[in-house]
Amino acid sequence: MTSTASASQTPTPTPKVLAGCTEVPAPQAAPQKMTTAPDIEAARGKTFIATVTTNCGDVTIELDGTKAPATVSSFVLLGNAGYWAPSPCHRLTGDAQGLWVLQCGDPTGTGAGPGPGYHYGIENAPGDGKYPAGTVAMARTSDPNSNGDQFFIVYKDTTLPVEGGGYSIFGKVTGGMDIINRIAAAGVSPADGMSPMAPISILSMTVKAKG
Repeated sequence: MTSTASASQTPTPTPKVLAGCTEVPAPQAAPQKMTTAPDIEAARGKTFIATVTTNCGDVTIELDGTKAPATVSSFVLLGNAGYWAPSPCHRLTGDAQGLWVLQCGDPTGTGAGPGPGYHYGIENAPGDGKYPAGTVAMARTSDPNSNGDQFFIVYKDTTLPVEGGGYSIFGKVTGGMDIINRIAAAGVSPADGMSPMAPISILSMTVKAKG
């Protein structure tokens, strides 16, 4: 009688829930579609403060409606409508890619969600392709008019291609950057080579005009 060894299987890595964080909720199965378009004029020339409550604490973002009125008007609309409640940050990049960003904003947590029901073009993209740490900018496809719900936070100075128009800068992190840095330091999950090993999700958001 002969015996055969069973094939070994690589165990699925267990996500690391960092100290001070809670378990992330399940992604949204059916994200809401917005029935009204953003009011660009309501954001033009104004500064807003977004308080993004995550499972690891609050991150505050100052939004520049002077340089990016279309993007900021959309962010205000989605934030106050509860569009991102909840919404896992689905992509983390680092040394391997040569860019250092945490990408969020797709309520399905896949990066392939349907979006909010509208799109808009690029604005306030740096001509030199430089995105300093703390920058908040929109993610998009190769279509320059595909901006919608996904955005990224830069956690280390990054240079991105300018071909195709670049990426819309619309804000900067003013509080909670330590949370983003801790998530980044935990690395990328080897299970998919994309998602943060330490899960982080937007739980709620409020956006108010500054002043």
